[in-house]
Amino acid sequence: MRKLGFTLVAALTFSVSVFANGANDTIKVTEKWDGAINKAKLTQYLKLSSQQHEEVANICDYFQEQMKVANSSKKNSDQKVRNAVYGNLKLMKNTLTEKQYSDYLRLMAMTLRNKGIDIQK
Repeated sequence: MRKLGFTLVAALTFSVSVFANGANDTIKVTEKWDGAINKAKLTQYLKLSSQQHEEVANICDYFQEQMKVANSSKKNSDQKVRNAVYGNLKLMKNTLTEKQYSDYLRLMAMTLRNKGIDIQK
């Protein structure tokens, strides 16, 4: 009976610690996103032409720089993230076709939601 009690306590402790670590990992991941975008997969997903690919790659690099600046900023970080996202969307709208932009907008909205970034404020 005593062994059963110790086993039960050990199993309970183990399961609680596993869930607690998982929750902390999720919080750390969603705190800051550096804006990195896989350009090869984006090109494939949006079916970009070679000229569009170059322009989109430059826009993605610029967006990543802006996100790094926004995340390292101690003052108005949320506003800088919002400006970086809207700037990225504006540049993409000028580069992509209407269908491609619609797909990109959906993808970006999903990514921002998954990263825990709210730009609706």
